[in-house]
Amino acid sequence: MSILEAKNVSIRYITGDFKDIGLKEYVLRRIRNDYHVTEFWADRDVSFTLERGEMLGIIGSNGAGKSTLLKAVSGIMEPTKGSIHREGSIAALLELASGFDGELTVKENAYLRGAMLGYTRKFMDDTYQQIIDFAELQKFEDRPFKQLSSGMKSRLAFSIACLVKPDILILDEVLSVGDGAFRKKSEEKMREIINGGATTILVSHSLEQVRMMCTKVLWLHKGRQIDLSTDINNVCDRYQQFLEGKLKL
Repeated sequence: MSILEAKNVSIRYITGDFKDIGLKEYVLRRIRNDYHVTEFWADRDVSFTLERGEMLGIIGSNGAGKSTLLKAVSGIMEPTKGSIHREGSIAALLELASGFDGELTVKENAYLRGAMLGYTRKFMDDTYQQIIDFAELQKFEDRPFKQLSSGMKSRLAFSIACLVKPDILILDEVLSVGDGAFRKKSEEKMREIINGGATTILVSHSLEQVRMMCTKVLWLHKGRQIDLSTDINNVCDRYQQFLEGKLKL
């Protein structure tokens, strides 16, 4: 069986219900007969399978449904329709700066993020220095987290998630963090994890990264699955033509 399988996944958002507008406004609108609910399907009937060691690149313009799909794959949300089957441990880097406390130190935040990902205290004790070294934050361990630049924060989050060798690694636009040298190091770390057998999903606006690193590519547009293929260059070429207005969907 595949380590990851998404089958006819559809995800719906509902706007305008009482959870959005509050119970009082909901009652008033019902009394006035002015209550409306709007459905928005972020993804419709998306399917793919991944074996151990494969890397899926997901491409598509803003609003394509990429990040919503990743949240479902990682278990943060359940699909409205369809199913997702996962095997093994998952590390997801979806919003790198989230989950940190600006008032705590860098070291304290490293342990906090580790706990949120389910790592034991012993594991963090054993790997903490490795995490800090990879993130290149040796001189900032005792600084308040809020004093770090956004790039530093992202490097710390990336380092914590990638040094644990997960079975499934999910990355949403995180290989672009930091300067050129750190991006190169991040890509090398990704290749190391993939060669170690991890299954990886990468959302990226960089077609160059997708071409170089991925074994499959999924193209989404307004929630619809346009293509799923192992012919990376062909799909990326067509997507580039679409971006340039030379291809209509």
